[in-house]
Amino acid sequence: MQHPEKITLIEVGPRDGFQSENKIIPAAEKIRLIKSAAAAGCKDIQITSFVHTKLVPQMADAEDVCAALKDFRTSRAEGESLRFSALALNPKGVERAIQAGIEAIDISMSASSTHSQRNVRRTQDEAFADLCEMISVARAAGLKVRAGLQCAFGCAYEGKIPAAQVLGWCEKILALNPDTFSLADSTGSGHPHLVKELVGECLAMAGDKPVVLHLHDTQGRAMANLVTALELGVRHFDTAFGGLGGCPFIPDAAGNLATEDVASILHDMGYVTGIDVAAVIAIRQELSEFLGRPLNGKARL
Repeated sequence: MQHPEKITLIEVGPRDGFQSENKIIPAAEKIRLIKSAAAAGCKDIQITSFVHTKLVPQMADAEDVCAALKDFRTSRAEGESLRFSALALNPKGVERAIQAGIEAIDISMSASSTHSQRNVRRTQDEAFADLCEMISVARAAGLKVRAGLQCAFGCAYEGKIPAAQVLGWCEKILALNPDTFSLADSTGSGHPHLVKELVGECLAMAGDKPVVLHLHDTQGRAMANLVTALELGVRHFDTAFGGLGGCPFIPDAAGNLATEDVASILHDMGYVTGIDVAAVIAIRQELSEFLGRPLNGKARL
């Protein structure tokens, strides 16, 4: 490439990566790892989620994490961008995020009616109504809004979701004019041909609006799907250090693509991410020791 193109990797390890871990990660350790990720060049980090603490106990310290990181973000050198976001699944979660001082919120609904019931206990129509309310509440508070669709490439309960159904929900969500739109392969069921079919249509619908792809590697297809999306023009991807992650309400859910793996292959392909691969590998090693098991990241020094 004559002029290396920038690819944005959104670090979701502190939220998606931690949410399904059985060993509780103390807030102080989360904060330390988030600061380490920022120092490694991750400038867009999803730091927590505002969800039901009994169902997802790992996120019970969301307010504490946000409070501890507020001064860290504002103390960054002038001109050095760093954005912290959080996930919410209902209007109450958005209100909590606003009170916690978060600047960007990630909200979504499911393309699968069964997953919607299991994940948020709402029908799809009810989940869409909640999405509309969440966007309204977030906008009124000045938050940036990322809205998207979970299980867009298939469901662990229902199998393949018809493309027309997926694209219909994409159109409805995009009509709400979120700042960013996201598509999630929550079950890792996608494959390059399906990515071409769905992502190509979504990019056309979104126009100039950024589209983020959130890929889980349940069946070992995620990197192939990422490269396919890259060739289609996607320039924003969710990744998690060490390849952590997985929805607690999806059977056999596996982790995200590892930040260090994606950054490494993108650099070899001539793209720029701003991420220090060696520094993220160090984070993976620290987490592996803390959790007491090897993680899924494959990049080596």
